[in-house]
Amino acid sequence: MSPTIPSVLTPDQQTLLAAWQRHTYAEFVLKDADAALATMTENPYLLMIATGIACVGRTAVREYYADHFLPAIPSDLELQSLSQTIGSDRLVEEMVVRFTHTIEMDWLLPTLRPTGRRAEFIIAAVIGFENDKVAHEHLYWDQATCCPRWASSITRSQRVVRAA
Repeated sequence: MSPTIPSVLTPDQQTLLAAWQRHTYAEFVLKDADAALATMTENPYLLMIATGIACVGRTAVREYYADHFLPAIPSDLELQSLSQTIGSDRLVEEMVVRFTHTIEMDWLLPTLRPTGRRAEFIIAAVIGFENDKVAHEHLYWDQATCCPRWASSITRSQRVVRAA
């Protein structure tokens, strides 16, 4: 990920940006749940609006990263930063997400088996900080535009049925 860095940042904003970069490095380069958790507060939470996923607390966040999110990142995933806005305790980043849907990704496309098709969409991340660590991630994207060109052609056999 190569973020667009504003031309002038205060020292506090530089600290938040560096914390966010360490966090995303742990997620998308290292793919290491413990390294990602090390960048977070003692009681972090995640909220993915489009899929309704919420994880509260270190144990739940670690389990989600280790068992659901990190192993289900496609090898060709690309994140292109469009903008960043950094305040005193919050960072907002808009990104283009691109990948080929070659693996199950319940964190993004629940119940959908791999289609082999390309996806491209915009995601907005609102990241809260406490004491220079990530306190929460709120992620927003339009699920309908995530894969609009091919979602309507998904057959029943491509859906994964999970027992309740």
